Amino acid sequence: MRKAVRKAVFPVAGLGTRFLPATKAIPKEMLPLVDKPLIQHAVEEARAAGIEDIIFVTSQGKSAIEDHFDINGDLNKVLETRGKLDALESVKATEIGSGKLFYTRQQQPLGLGHAVWCARKLVGDEPFAVLLPDDVVLAGTPCLKQMVEAYDDVGGNIVAVVDVPREHTNRYGILDVASDDGRLAAVKGLVEKPKPEVAPSTLSIIGRYILQPEVFGHLDRQERGAGNEIQLTDSMARLIGNQPFHGLRFEGTRYDCGDRVGFLEANLAFALERPDIGHLVREAIAKLI
Repeated sequence: MRKAVRKAVFPVAGLGTRFLPATKAIPKEMLPLVDKPLIQHAVEEARAAGIEDIIFVTSQGKSAIEDHFDINGDLNKVLETRGKLDALESVKATEIGSGKLFYTRQQQPLGLGHAVWCARKLVGDEPFAVLLPDDVVLAGTPCLKQMVEAYDDVGGNIVAVVDVPREHTNRYGILDVASDDGRLAAVKGLVEKPKPEVAPSTLSIIGRYILQPEVFGHLDRQERGAGNEIQLTDSMARLIGNQPFHGLRFEGTRYDCGDRVGFLEANLAFALERPDIGHLVREAIAKLI
């Protein structure tokens, strides 16, 4: 019987240099998307997909992330005493119970593959998800939930993909496709940041993965790839042929919140979807333009 995806890894060790000076003292994952930090959006997506155990791969200066998901008894008491029950409910929604939230350190910035490898002991011998908080997906059905549903059908490894302009293939991991039904693409190879003229397709991997634990055996090699970093893509590629591997064209819109313009665009898109403030944001935009 196929093992369920119960654990999710969140690589949150990056410095966030694109957002300095805002990220000098605040982790970039704590930057607000409307009124929730980016990391909370990612955790809520994982929970909606049935994830039980949350694993953060952190570094120095990331304690605000730990505090955000902890219980703040003093704050809860003040909100309750003042009758601010909506605020209290929103705060309680961030709390993750004891034994469900885990942390491990990435002590050197050696790449995404290395960050995932740092979580190997916490993941153990079972399939797991990886979510990059910089990638945010606005969708009716959360992106990872769509992936879990596809995993239940085909098993193996699944990555979320979008089509990108060919001139941008050198920014992403790109699929080499064996077959494609318009939703699921069977993968025969992966190439990290290929030049446009040699890219095997324009299907780009975004920051959502469901992987089998065998990937850790390949990450154990600690081999450097593009950018002289330990690339997750390189180890995933070694799974192809031994396990099913698919790219899922998910329903929804992906925003790159690791980019300043993408972050602003995401804030507008999510705010416009909010029934409480969407109309006010439309009015504000109309005044500006």
